[in-house]
Amino acid sequence: MGFPTQRLRRLRQNEAIRGLVRENKLSASSFILPLFVVPGSAVKEEIAALPGNYHLSIDCLIEEAVAVRDLGIPAVLLFGVPETKDEQASGSYSPNGIVQEAVRALKSKVPGMLVVTDVCPCEYTTSGHCGLMRNGYLDNDSSLELIAKITLSHAEAGSDIVAPAAMLDGQIHTMRQALDSRGFHNLPIMAYAAKFASKLYDPFFKEGTHSTLKFGNKQTHQMDFSNSNEAMREIALDIEEGADIVMVKPALFYLDIVYRAKQEFQMPLAVYDVSGEYAMIDAAARLGRLDRDAIMLEALTCMKRAGADIIITYFAKRAAELLRGK
Repeated sequence: MGFPTQRLRRLRQNEAIRGLVRENKLSASSFILPLFVVPGSAVKEEIAALPGNYHLSIDCLIEEAVAVRDLGIPAVLLFGVPETKDEQASGSYSPNGIVQEAVRALKSKVPGMLVVTDVCPCEYTTSGHCGLMRNGYLDNDSSLELIAKITLSHAEAGSDIVAPAAMLDGQIHTMRQALDSRGFHNLPIMAYAAKFASKLYDPFFKEGTHSTLKFGNKQTHQMDFSNSNEAMREIALDIEEGADIVMVKPALFYLDIVYRAKQEFQMPLAVYDVSGEYAMIDAAARLGRLDRDAIMLEALTCMKRAGADIIITYFAKRAAELLRGK
């Protein structure tokens, strides 16, 4: 059945035909928008490295969440930017912490919105590390106790999904035990299962959460970006420990990992289209090097094509607007 019997261009000749046979389609229902909540009122300050994304006080967070919901985006991922930090990250699990207050407000004022909460101490520690430090090294097991406290505080505030980001050994098991022991059997865990030690996070830490490391690096717990087999081991362990959704982070540079994860595990799979990926596309577009909207949709579609069911992205609102217009 060679040429000219098979002419693959027959199914590319106009958008209507291309749409009929398109294998992967973006939908706003697959998006989660990260949001940064800060103390105060009437605060809506654009994050310089992430144009179109903001530091929001809770009142402005509510307005943003309503706009997000009206675009058909089902969920937000909350990050807190506290006023004070300490070595024990005590603000991360306070019943009156910034994220806990924001969760209660969102569940009260924006019905139907799924609220996902990032479970990681890094925004709340003076060091910027993802747990408790002992002699310059992140202490895994004592940090697990902290992770359990944060998890329960989020659950009690009303979080719909908890998402642990610290990449500590045993954190999913610890969280599942803590949740089940307090009656939160139905609260899902979205595990940052394969989170790589990447410089693509820099805009997030420097300007998003103001949690740049004071010393050292995160290479003892986040993954070496050279490794893919290890990523499969990490994902398998998180599934065994009770994860309901697994995640690969970053997204664009790691689509081989995304594809492998979907093929090997057939689990609900999220990707995090991180701050550096967003910033690169935005900066190139501002310089006139790229068409921002076109490359954004191409990038997000490639994540879907690789196997992502859920896309956490700072592009969520703009992408949803464009998809609605089609």
